[in-house]
Amino acid sequence: MLDRSCIEAIDPLLEILDGKWTLPLLLELFVGTRRFGELRRRLHPISPKTLTDRLRVLEEKGIITRTLYPGVPLHVEYELTERGWKLQPIFAAMWDWVKEDDLSANKKNQL
Repeated sequence: MLDRSCIEAIDPLLEILDGKWTLPLLLELFVGTRRFGELRRRLHPISPKTLTDRLRVLEEKGIITRTLYPGVPLHVEYELTERGWKLQPIFAAMWDWVKEDDLSANKKNQL
């Protein structure tokens, strides 16, 4: 049964997921490792600053790793950590709930 302690325990996760671009970014990383430029193209029209900020927060929270590859050209890759992969069933459950409850744009106001 959920009580106040459960809500307080979940709050840090909700803070991580709160940013506008966080969910689409994580969905991209569920597909696999991505470079910065690839993420930017796939998440258009996200700004480079916003993408950088979101990536930093996710890295600081241990959700993703950032790997720098030296050389010419220099490139950086981002991928989910084990902790990040544990979010996938949560998103799958949310998606199932949305499909089951048919949350179309017309029904959003009913929540």
